[in-house]
Amino acid sequence: MKVILVNEGGTLSIKDIPVPKIISPDQILVKVAYSGLCGSDIPRIFHHGAHFYPITLGHEFSGVVTELGSGVTEFEIGDLISCAPLLPCFACDECKKHYYSLCKHYTFVGSRITGGFAEYILLNKKNAFKLPKGVTLLQGAFFEPMTVGMHAILLAGGCQDKNVVIVGGGTIGLLAMQCAKAMGANTVTVLDINDDRLLLAKRLGADQVYNSKDLTADEIYQALSINRFDQLVLETAGSPITVKLAIEIAGPRAQIGLVGTLHNDLTLSEKIFSLILRKELQILGSWMNYSAPWPGKEWQLVSQFFVEGKIKLDELVAGIGDFDSFIEQVTSLNGRAMNGKILLNCN
Repeated sequence: MKVILVNEGGTLSIKDIPVPKIISPDQILVKVAYSGLCGSDIPRIFHHGAHFYPITLGHEFSGVVTELGSGVTEFEIGDLISCAPLLPCFACDECKKHYYSLCKHYTFVGSRITGGFAEYILLNKKNAFKLPKGVTLLQGAFFEPMTVGMHAILLAGGCQDKNVVIVGGGTIGLLAMQCAKAMGANTVTVLDINDDRLLLAKRLGADQVYNSKDLTADEIYQALSINRFDQLVLETAGSPITVKLAIEIAGPRAQIGLVGTLHNDLTLSEKIFSLILRKELQILGSWMNYSAPWPGKEWQLVSQFFVEGKIKLDELVAGIGDFDSFIEQVTSLNGRAMNGKILLNCN
């Protein structure tokens, strides 16, 4: 089978290796269908951010079950699955409280162990989420990034009748926006500095969009003032500037869910910090995308939204290619962020 190796120094190559064999009763063999590049994969490829090299990345993928370990009763050959890449220990105090995302003894598909940029992959049965009838394999490759935003929304107690503001109109932000709409948000607003992303947000159902490059934080705050109460602000861009912006534009007693991962230090001025106190803001940290029952309500809700046709993906896909063209698309990023999802098609 073919696999994509990420080598030290940011090069990607294709290698032919044997199809892996089941060695544990709780394993399944999966024929990978679609595997997406995550923003977290970019530093692993280009900035020496992987645990080891060479490595096969890929944790946002779907596939078809082709073989079962002797202890697997939850799946049948031919089942369509999405990968739930975290494998917690299920034994530590955090896991016993169902804080699976906080497990300190976990492993992770496509990071700590080999991932889905391959034709086949061995998975522990706990790493597979069965897709319901009517959900496609392409949709299955979006479960992991969709549940990231869903996790933050659930930590905030849901968003029914809330005014949701998404700071960052990338793939995670626009998926979270659609989930918020599906969960009954009163209004959904998207902020970004890219007009094309904002136009896309409108097409996908955003009630308002604002370009934070053209408007000051105070101007955006004033524009949002009519819906300033019962507000949930999700920061998905992962930059110090957008974290500060989320605090500045938040309404009184708003919840701020921090979803994006920072790669630079964040320094808050006395003025920005005082806004947290003066507006009595609630700051929620959100890490990964798991809860009980495993892998979590996030995954069940995303599954439901796809079945109900509430999520649109077409315009979020930047490219789908075979092994060679996928490598070309990833290499062309040269360490920059994606503008849309790049996927490997292993079919």
